[in-house]
Amino acid sequence: MIETISEWFWWDRLWLPYNLTWSDLEDKEGRVYARVSHLYITVPLAVAFLVVRYLFERVIATPWAAWLGVKEPARLKVAHNPVLEVYFNSHSKNPRQADIEGLSKKCSLTARQVERWFRRRRNLDRPGVLKKFREASWRFAFYLCASIGGLVALYDKEWFYDTRQMWVGYPKQSMLESQYWYYILEMSFYWSLLFSITCDVKRKDFKEQIIHHLATLILLSFSWCANYIRVGTLVMIVHDTSDVLLESAKCFNYAKWEKTCNSLFVVFAIVFMITRLIIFPFWVIHCTWVYPLDHYPPFFGYYFFNAMLVVLLLLHIFWAYLILRMVKKFLFGNLTKDERSDNEEDEGESSLTEDYDGQPKVTNGSSVGGFANHH
Repeated sequence: MIETISEWFWWDRLWLPYNLTWSDLEDKEGRVYARVSHLYITVPLAVAFLVVRYLFERVIATPWAAWLGVKEPARLKVAHNPVLEVYFNSHSKNPRQADIEGLSKKCSLTARQVERWFRRRRNLDRPGVLKKFREASWRFAFYLCASIGGLVALYDKEWFYDTRQMWVGYPKQSMLESQYWYYILEMSFYWSLLFSITCDVKRKDFKEQIIHHLATLILLSFSWCANYIRVGTLVMIVHDTSDVLLESAKCFNYAKWEKTCNSLFVVFAIVFMITRLIIFPFWVIHCTWVYPLDHYPPFFGYYFFNAMLVVLLLLHIFWAYLILRMVKKFLFGNLTKDERSDNEEDEGESSLTEDYDGQPKVTNGSSVGGFANHH
C-alpha cells in the first residue's frame, strides 16, 4: 500500500508538464537537479537553528537589550488563593460575571477584588518585554542575513530582472550552489519557527502564523521538487525584505525608542505594501500564472503552485489590513499598543476593555511600533 501511495504521489503528471518524466531531471550533461532527499537535512538544521537561537538570545540579544535600555515593567504579585488558582488553571483565565460572583462568595472577597486578582494573575503569565525583544532580534538577524544572501545569489541572474527568462529551458534548469543553500537555510529557519511556535510569544494571529509557515514550507518544498527554484528564490527575497524592517521596529519599540520605531514602522508599511501587495501579485504571481503557458500546457503542479501563492497573498491582505489600522490610529490618534499582541491590562480599570478579537488592549499607548508583532 505504501508503495502504491508513493507511486501515485510521485506520478509525473502531478509534478511535471506533459511529455516530461522524472528521468528528464536526472543529473547529466553537466546539469545538477534538486532532489527530495536534499530536503531531509532541513530538519536537523532546524534543530541547529534552535540551538543557535538560544545562544544568540543570551550572548547577543540580552546585552543588546541592556544597551538599548529595555526594561521589564514591574508586575504586581497576587496573593495566593487556592480556589482562584484552581479555577484559573483548570477552567478559565477570563471568568464570566456570574462565575466572578460565585468565586467571590467562596473566597469571601468582593467581585472587584476577584476581578483584580484575575487581571494581575493574567499579567504574570504574559511574556515579558525582554522575551519579546529576544525573539524579534533573532528574527531580525536572520532576515537581514537572508536578504543580503538572497541579493548576492540573485543580483547577477537575468531572470531577476526579466521574469520571462524564468521559464526558458524549464524544467531542465541546473540548480546552482547559491540556490541550494538559500533554499535549505530558509526552509530550516521556517521549520525552526514551527517547532518553537508554541513556546514563543503567542499572538492574536497565531493560526494565521501557522498557516503561513506551513504554506511557505509546502510551497518551497514543491518548488524544489518540481524545479521551480528560480521562482522560489524570488518569493523568498520578496518576503524577507519587509520583515527586516518590521523586526527592527519591534526591537526599538520594546526599547521605547519611539521616534526610531515610528520611522521604521512607516518605512516598513510602505515596503510591505510595495513588496507584498504590488510586486508579489503583479510580478511574481503574474510570472508564474502567465509566462509558463508560453512553454507548456497547464498541469496539476501549475495550478497547485499558483494556489499556494494565492494563499500567501490572502495572508498578506489580512496583515495589510492590520497595518492600515495601525497607520490610521497613528494619523488620527487613539492608537493602541498592538493590534496583535497580548498587552498588559491597566490595573486601574475595574473591567476589561476588549479589543476586536476579545483580547485586552491598552488605550494610553502612543507608539506606532505597537503593531509590534506582525510576521
